[in-house]
Amino acid sequence: MNLKFRLTLMSFLQFFVWGAWLITIATYFFGNKMGTGVQFGAIFSTLALSSLFMPALTGIIADKWVNAEKLYGVLHILYGAILFYVPQVNDANTLYYVIFAAMICYMPTISLSNSIAYTILKNNNYDVIKVFPPIRVWGTIGFIAAMWTTNLSGSKGNSNQFIIAAVAAIVLGVFSFTLPKCPPQKNIAKDASIIEQLGLKAFTLFSNYKMAAFFIFSMFLGAALQLTNMYGDTFLDDFKKVPVYHDSFVIKYSTIILSISQVSETIFILAIPFFLKRFGIKKVMLISMLAWVVRFALFSYGDPAGGLWMIIFSCIVYGMAFDFFNISGSLFVETNTDSKIRSSAQGLFMMMTNGVGAFLGSKISGFIIDKFYTLKFTDLGSLLSYLKTDDIKNPAVKEILSYNEVLADNTFKSAVYIKEWQPIWLSFAIYALVVAVLFAIFFRHKHDPNDIKTVQH
Repeated sequence: MNLKFRLTLMSFLQFFVWGAWLITIATYFFGNKMGTGVQFGAIFSTLALSSLFMPALTGIIADKWVNAEKLYGVLHILYGAILFYVPQVNDANTLYYVIFAAMICYMPTISLSNSIAYTILKNNNYDVIKVFPPIRVWGTIGFIAAMWTTNLSGSKGNSNQFIIAAVAAIVLGVFSFTLPKCPPQKNIAKDASIIEQLGLKAFTLFSNYKMAAFFIFSMFLGAALQLTNMYGDTFLDDFKKVPVYHDSFVIKYSTIILSISQVSETIFILAIPFFLKRFGIKKVMLISMLAWVVRFALFSYGDPAGGLWMIIFSCIVYGMAFDFFNISGSLFVETNTDSKIRSSAQGLFMMMTNGVGAFLGSKISGFIIDKFYTLKFTDLGSLLSYLKTDDIKNPAVKEILSYNEVLADNTFKSAVYIKEWQPIWLSFAIYALVVAVLFAIFFRHKHDPNDIKTVQH
């Protein structure tokens, strides 16, 4: 089998096994009444928690003791085995620990997959800069394919999404053992301190105003990066509770609609060099923040009928919002840190963005949604009044009543909760706008086109 094809398959499956459930877990969680928004926020925050420590630990293991491809394979097999257990879970507290265990296994494989690809390509005299990007883009395609598979198989609201991911993960795990060997590089000195081994020396960058401001704003924006992944599908799926939208295309194929976001990523990645050269890193990062404002605002006013264009355009904007910050931020670190701590600094950037920031965003958003933007209905009359219908045979009403028993006095056996998505997305938009304004004021960086030209990979 061609070497580049094998690495392409690895990249495809790497993100397929994540995309099969990441976007739809909220639909599964809330659709099956497993818990509150706070509990879901905690579950989603496990992605961030595992990102804080697992990549560093597995990096040390791969550098000192175990072949990277073998460690990668074992982690994916364990990840798949854990996902197989998810259908047995019926409560939010248990699901938290199961997903956390799955993320402990999965999150370090993202960096390991890059490391394996780099090592194999270099060992076989390939031009990494030229060859790796076309391989990596298949990871995004794999994520899209997984979303489509979950949606078209009717699995977005049930546990089959985890089975799909589990099977693919175990296949990937077994396949990884057939890859060329990537032995330990032993780059970490035996007498290195634990601080050096864990890449914590990069924290000295906080003594520099510009770098400190950059990392702090990375954390603030990181809090917003996963919000649409957390709630996007359940937001679209919740339109089925509105009588006029119950049978719309958007509800049935919500995950496919959202996959436009990932398609957009592949397009905007290609535009980044032009924007960086023309506007500089600070302005590109600011464009990203403003794109998040647009993303959330369009979600707020979009609907499956006349507002469908807003939802679609929001998905297109996602590529600019997500990639412009992540890639330009990585380049900022690359061009503004000493080569001795550059790798650690990149790790710190990811930690502040996808670790601390994403953790806070998951936890706080869950609390805010539960506290301020979730309506509670205890009787049938108030629910029908809210839905602007008196027909209990309406498909939307029947959908809600299918999992809520109505007692003789027209009260519900258990309360019905409906999220107010418009103010939810508007609050997220206002947050992103505040971050953008503060970033423009307090982040001081002068554009130098030569910075981009001289980046060494």
